[in-house]
Amino acid sequence: MFHSRTISATEFKAKCLDILDRLATSELDEVIITKRGKTVAVLTPPKTEAEAVKSLHGFMRGSVVIPDGVDLTAPVSDDFDAGNGLLHG
Repeated sequence: MFHSRTISATEFKAKCLDILDRLATSELDEVIITKRGKTVAVLTPPKTEAEAVKSLHGFMRGSVVIPDGVDLTAPVSDDFDAGNGLLHG
């Protein structure tokens, strides 16, 4: 179950260490801090290392489209001759 709490900046200032401890122990999943009724910050515990890696791996999946008929393994040019120092066609 997701546990969120909204508090004023004044209350956060007074209870900061307790709130951070509650986030660290997963008693709270999110703390929304407001000032004059407007959200000024949202606190969440840091991701575990596994969660961080999972969110990075494949994050661009689906963002590239390869048109039909394009062979990505085919040579792009015959003008390269690295053995003779020619690296650009």
